[in-house]
Amino acid sequence: MTELVTFGETSLRLSPAGEERLETAEDVRMRVSGTESNVAVAASAMGADATWLSKLPDSPLGRRVERSLHAHGVDTEIAWAEKGRQGLQFDEQAPAPRTDRLVQDRDRAAAASVTPGELPMDRIQRADATFVAGSTLSLSGDIVETAEAVLRAAGNGLVAMDLDFQPGLWSVEAARETLDGVFDAVDVLIANEDQARTIFDRTDEPRTFAHALASKRSFDTVVITRSDRGALVCSDGVIHEQDGIEVDAVDPAGQHEAFAGAFLERVLSGAGASEALTHGVASATLARTIPGSMTTASREEVEALVDQLGDGR
Repeated sequence: MTELVTFGETSLRLSPAGEERLETAEDVRMRVSGTESNVAVAASAMGADATWLSKLPDSPLGRRVERSLHAHGVDTEIAWAEKGRQGLQFDEQAPAPRTDRLVQDRDRAAAASVTPGELPMDRIQRADATFVAGSTLSLSGDIVETAEAVLRAAGNGLVAMDLDFQPGLWSVEAARETLDGVFDAVDVLIANEDQARTIFDRTDEPRTFAHALASKRSFDTVVITRSDRGALVCSDGVIHEQDGIEVDAVDPAGQHEAFAGAFLERVLSGAGASEALTHGVASATLARTIPGSMTTASREEVEALVDQLGDGR
């Protein structure tokens, strides 16, 4: 079994029941949500041995995060903090013409103070693949240097990064400066199309800028996800594309991470870029039909949908 190690901060996501507004809601749902932990959950569901590394407050909220990940089959290596708080996200899903809202409340999160000495760096060095998201580097504190140390310690295995640019956390200029400093350690870059256009200032069509990013930044693989429109991958100079499947979306929050987890699991299992892409799109499609940002779609469900994609339906 292949091992994927992910590192980053994970928040608790609070959402009003139904389509209520944040300012008037009386009932909220609380779920765990973090890019790296969501990717670990998706990879685990596909059969990978997935581990999430981080720092959490030694509190009921911090333990809620750990418990949720264990329930999804993800191993954890956590540094427990006496100080610092649990990061929060307040998410409002709204039907048109209203727009969705996401309020970030992650300042002074315990994870921001994590240092390399608090992590099992030997495990990172042994892992088949390591994954970090750009949003983790947006936090102030020791976590930025620690994330870079994790990426560079993982040089013996596959190093994957999600661009994961979230405007509520940092500016475009700050994101560019920080991410430019770590891209040289990354083998596989995964990015949402709109975020990639913003950070890399691209206006051309996705096939063109994916190929350009792979060439100019020396990434082995560049993956561009396009929400319900599917995704494409540029690997070894070759472009592969996969259309999406139209479904009745329940919650799109975790589709991108579901894609990344399934894609990485297939790559680690020896699949080619095209096969990994199709599994990623299938996993993302199923995630849109599931409440919360952590997918509960099984490998069997993903494989069944892959068959449909292969048949062109």
